[in-house]
Order: sequence, then C-alpha cells, then structure tokens
Amino acid sequence: MEIWPLVSTLGMILSIPILFKSYEHESLRARFGRERGDRLAERLGLISGYMYFGFWIALWLVPQERFALGLMKGATLVIPLMGLVTLSIPLDHLIVGIGFIIPGAWLGIAGVREVSLRVAEYHRPEKVVSTGIYSHVRHPQYLGGMLSHMGMTFFLSGLGSLLLTPIVILINFVIARKEEMEMVREFGEDYEEYKRQVPMFIPKL
Repeated sequence: MEIWPLVSTLGMILSIPILFKSYEHESLRARFGRERGDRLAERLGLISGYMYFGFWIALWLVPQERFALGLMKGATLVIPLMGLVTLSIPLDHLIVGIGFIIPGAWLGIAGVREVSLRVAEYHRPEKVVSTGIYSHVRHPQYLGGMLSHMGMTFFLSGLGSLLLTPIVILINFVIARKEEMEMVREFGEDYEEYKRQVPMFIPKL
C-alpha cells in the first residue's frame, strides 16, 4: 500500500482528541463558565470537524493503487473535468458506488435537516433528538459518511481507501461512543432511554 492513504488516515486519527474535547460541554462549562465554555466547544467542534472530514476526503483523492472488480471488463464512463483532468470510472464501480452514495448522502442530509446545520457543525445539541431519521438510527450522519466512503472508494477505485475501510469504520464507532458518553452526562436518563429504543447504526427491520 502507498504511504498517502496511511497519512490521510493518520490525520483523521490525530483530529480525534480535538473532536472529543468539543463534545465535553459540561467539562468546558465547569472550567470556563457556561458562555465561554459553549463558545470554546463550538470553535473546537468547527475546527476538528473540518479537519476530520478534510483528511477523510483526502483518503479518497490521494495517489494510491487502483483495484478493479472486473465484472464489466472494458466498460468505462469517461468524464472530463474542466478540461484539466479526465476521470475514467469503470461502469461496475459506478453502479456499486451509486448504491452506496445515494443512501449515504440521504442519511447525512436527513440528519443535518433534523438537528440543524449549526448543531451538526458545532456538536452542541440543546436536547435529545429522537424524531425523523433519529427515530431509526442514533448516528445517521456517521452511517451516511461510512456508506459514502464506500461509494467514493468504488468511484475512484482506490485500493488504499478500500483496505483502510475497517479502520474508518472503527474510527467512526469510537467517535460515536464518545459522543454518546457526553450525551448521557448532559441529558441523563432521557438519552439512556433513547439508546434503549433506537439502534446505533443498523436500523431495526
């Protein structure tokens, strides 16, 4: 495996401590006061969120070996990008990628719409949200991100991105667990009850 996918994944991991700190609203309020603590949490959330997703996107785009499913040999879609780059996507990768991208994007957008863009960016909800998509899974945005990761991996045929997918899933699980720990500290039994009713990532059939 080439080094650049590993570097991108390491960048994701290094952004996690800042992301974790942005979730610790009660601790920051106790140390700096409610207003300053909330403001600091928002800034940390914004910085770490863009760092995390920036390195995640880099994982798809950095130079790396390519893989092929080989289900539709020779069939490719050629897309010229502003006359600078030509993107060739094998049709079997395109079909599989769309199968991940569409539900992934829908989950991400549905999650943001339900909690608001501000909460999604700053990681500071005012209450336990259990309506809409949050009545089916507790972390639709992380689930959407993981599905979109698979979609982009197939679109761009990135072997490093594919091989590092288990680590990407583990990172998202660890982040979701930390977020839930802080939600329990803030909202207590309300969030515990929500956890009992709604699955983390896999919706109930």
